[in-house]
Amino acid sequence: MQFFFEVLIGGLLAGVMYSLVALGFVLIYKASGVFNFAQGGMVFFAALTFVGLQEKTGMPFWVVLALTLAVMVVLGIAIERVVLRPLVNQPQITLFMATIGLAFFIEGLAQIIWGTEVRRLDLGLQDEPIGTLMDRFGILVSKFDLIAALVAGVLVAVLAVFFNKTRIGRALRAVADDHQAALAVGIPLKQIWAIVWSVAGFVALVAGLLWGARNGVQFALTFVALKALPVLILGGFESILGAIVGGLIIGAAEKLAEVYLGPHIGGGIEGWFAYMLALLFLLVRPEGLFGEKHIDRV
Repeated sequence: MQFFFEVLIGGLLAGVMYSLVALGFVLIYKASGVFNFAQGGMVFFAALTFVGLQEKTGMPFWVVLALTLAVMVVLGIAIERVVLRPLVNQPQITLFMATIGLAFFIEGLAQIIWGTEVRRLDLGLQDEPIGTLMDRFGILVSKFDLIAALVAGVLVAVLAVFFNKTRIGRALRAVADDHQAALAVGIPLKQIWAIVWSVAGFVALVAGLLWGARNGVQFALTFVALKALPVLILGGFESILGAIVGGLIIGAAEKLAEVYLGPHIGGGIEGWFAYMLALLFLLVRPEGLFGEKHIDRV
């Protein structure tokens, strides 16, 4: 039973970090209806920029963090103004294809500026078991995973409160519900979209630091965004709560499947089990756990 709880807790902690990546997708989709396939590229760009600035300048951690945040805010605003604003009112497939092209551009730009070699990112967190849990319960839980999950959880909670309780958050939800109605009551769409993309850049920075410290800053970070897709399918593309719950389900399910089904099916199940689970879920509830059902009348 102790081993089961070790696997379950490890999966839940990983799931919170998946939720953080999925949150970047939710923010953009809620405000503009755009599925931002470039979110993975933004995560990679943020992590690589942070490490690159550290190496080139030697400045303290918090100074480099502030500079990287400024870079990500500028990047988010530039994406909205240069790429997506001219495509307003275009078909959704056009916007989606634009973000795919944008993903490759951002990934290439990051490597042109900072190089292609794998970098080590040190946040001062040791990947070692927590002594208290080990001594009292015999459960191995990584200190890094716990702190990273707490940081991700706090950020998700803050953004949830921001969207639901603040004036800007209410404006964002109004824009998500109906662009034309929001314009009619005086909500400035362009400013709202700029805010959303800036926040998405900030989320990409936090996700890039946490995943970069865990797996190293390398091109494979872009694939973290792909793991957010089953999270979104389970939780719903427009729900912050859905991103949290979906992340926890995916994180726990893939870890348990790897440990208990892997020996019978074969290794590597952790890499594809989340997508199979999402596919099965699509057959039952396509809109996700917290998504809204859309009824088309003809």
